[in-house]
Amino acid sequence: MMQYKERKSIYLQIADIMYEQILSGTWKAHERIPSIRETAVDMEVNPNTVTRTYTLLQEQGIIYNKRGIGYYTSPEAWERIRKHKKREFKEEVLPELFRTMDMLTISIDDIKQYYHQAHQRRIHETQ
Repeated sequence: MMQYKERKSIYLQIADIMYEQILSGTWKAHERIPSIRETAVDMEVNPNTVTRTYTLLQEQGIIYNKRGIGYYTSPEAWERIRKHKKREFKEEVLPELFRTMDMLTISIDDIKQYYHQAHQRRIHETQ
């Protein structure tokens, strides 16, 4: 069962999941993605919620609809999502991270060390 966060609309959380599918390379450009119904069943939500997600993604140029056939990822999807997520990271995640770092007296050097350790673990996990 999907676990949704209370602070963010479900349709936006579904969009985030779909962004991840594209950024990770699971869904490539011009690839057919699951239908609204399939996604609603998989995500355990009302199809109207998924429709709202797909409408948003179409407006953003992330997906397009071939009438009667289905939805597909756009050729620009990966780059558009990357730009969107970078802006979101800079405007929402970093200010909170910096505030927490200040409260806990964590330095940039500490972060570099933590990042290096986590990066090394990811490398070992993929081998």
